[in-house]
This record gives sequence, structure tokens and C-alpha cells, in this order.
Amino acid sequence: MFFLIRHLSSLIMDNVSNVIRFVLSGFNETMNFSVPLFSITLLYYCVILFVNISLVLLIFFDANLHEPMYILLSSFCVNALYGTTGFYPKFLSDLLSSTYNISYEGCILQAFIMYSFGCCELSILTVMAFDRYLAICRPLHYHSFMTKRRLSQLVCFSWLTPLCMFSINIILTSRIKLCGINIQRVLCINWVIVKLACPEADTLSNNISAYVIVVFYLSHSLFIIWTYIYLIKTCARSSEDRVKFTQTCVPHLISLIIFLTVMSFDSMYLRYGSRDLPQSLQNFITLEFLIIPPVMNPLMYGFKLTKIRNRILSLIYLKRK
Repeated sequence: MFFLIRHLSSLIMDNVSNVIRFVLSGFNETMNFSVPLFSITLLYYCVILFVNISLVLLIFFDANLHEPMYILLSSFCVNALYGTTGFYPKFLSDLLSSTYNISYEGCILQAFIMYSFGCCELSILTVMAFDRYLAICRPLHYHSFMTKRRLSQLVCFSWLTPLCMFSINIILTSRIKLCGINIQRVLCINWVIVKLACPEADTLSNNISAYVIVVFYLSHSLFIIWTYIYLIKTCARSSEDRVKFTQTCVPHLISLIIFLTVMSFDSMYLRYGSRDLPQSLQNFITLEFLIIPPVMNPLMYGFKLTKIRNRILSLIYLKRK
């Protein structure tokens, strides 16, 4: 790990002589209403922090919620905090600034956080789908398989795999000589940085790495589809399983649909989207995955999962007494 960090630092330092800072030109249309936008964004970020931290603490302090499904949900919320913290503080400071710059190192770091956040989200959703498949389709084997050790391994897989994969991806990006500094976004994305490469720069390894990552996470999506085929088949036979499916799988399914829709739309726009759209609309499309899921997921799980809902209601009732 030490040698990896040292190698990455040397690559970045080599590139610093070429590009020191990037200009985030996506802020150009926000200058006239930066203060109202700052206020709304700050309030929204506080909501994100409140709902996610509340759910994590609720699960952590309540021994009745120390079950695989709820532990995975808390990991889901921690990932939301990780991703949004990589964007909102910098975005808020830029709104109050007269210059919209970001250092080369800061841009590389933000790109790493954005991509690893998105892929951690899909990995956690995949592990959650597997957990629901075992609980409903293989109930007799559930507790023998989903032990604390196995659960820890699955949580580590959902976090470490994206982090390691995108460490390699960022190292490949940091070795490219860049000839541009203008990023037409309000945040740094790895693909946008690669597009600033000089004409003579070799980006083949970056393209190969990107395709490998796409195929790897496409397999996650196919695995989730496979688990839901079996879940639906199993639940069709029993009314008890249908109730369990409605209570625990529907929130997961909605989270998955929201995430895949947002990420697919954002990826397609990033690669093939028109630049004729208003800058504010372009910014919203780019930031959808940081706006919708971090609030929708904890609220939806909080209201839909019976144990969490009852625990929240009991806390509200105690405060009123």
C-alpha cells in the first residue's frame, strides 16, 4: 500500500508541471443566484446528513436491529454520507467564491470518490438482494450461511472492491498528460478528465479499464435480476412470503430502480448528451445521483421496514410524554 501511494504521488507530481488547477465552468450560470442556491443546497445537505446519520445511529444502538438486512442498510447510509461529503462541501464553498477552480489533486480525489461511491452503492444493493434471496428462498439455510463472519466478508467486498478498482483507474488517469483545464461540470468526473488528454496521449489503458469495470458491474445487475426472478417465483406460492417480499424487497427494488435509472441516464448523457441544453439542466443531470438516492433511500426504508418504523414512532412517542 505504501508503494502504491508513493507511485500515485509521483505520477501526480509529474503531471502538476502540466496542469495545476482545473476550471469548473459549470458554475458560470449560477453567479446571479449563488446565494439562494447556497441556502437551498446547505439545507438539503443538512437533511441528507440528518436522515442518514439518524438511521445509522438507530441501527447501531438498537440491539433488535443487529440483523444482516439492517446492517447492510446502515452500510448503505454510510456510503451515502461518503459520496455526498465528497461533493457538497466543495460545491457550497464554490457558490460563495468568485473563482471556480479546483486543484489537480483535489479533482483526482473527487473523481475517485464519485465513482467509488456509485459502484459501492451497486455492490451493497447486490449484497442486499442476495440477503433477501437467502431469507425468502432458502430460509432453512439462512442463519447457517449468513453468519457474522460471512456478513463482514460481504460488507468488505461491497466496499473494498470498488475502492481497489478505482484506485487503479485513477492511477491510469494520473499518468496522462493533459492539454486542457476547462471542466464543463460543477464536479470532477474521471471520464471528463481523460477527455482533456493531449492528442498524443495514450488513453487505451483507461478505455480498457473502463470497459472492464462496466462489465464487472453489469454482472452485478444481472445477478440482482436473477435473484428477483427466484424471489418472485417463491413469493407467488405463499401469502406469507408475499407479505415478507412487500415489506423488505419492495424498498430495495425501488432503490435499485432509482439508482440504475439515475446512473444510466447520467452515463448516457456524459458520453452522448447534447451540449446545447441549458447549463443548469446539464448540472442537474450530472448531480442526480447525489440528489435523489441519498435522501430517498433512508426515508423509504425508514417508513417501509416495520422494525425501523416502529422504533422511530416509539422514540417520537417517548419525546411527547
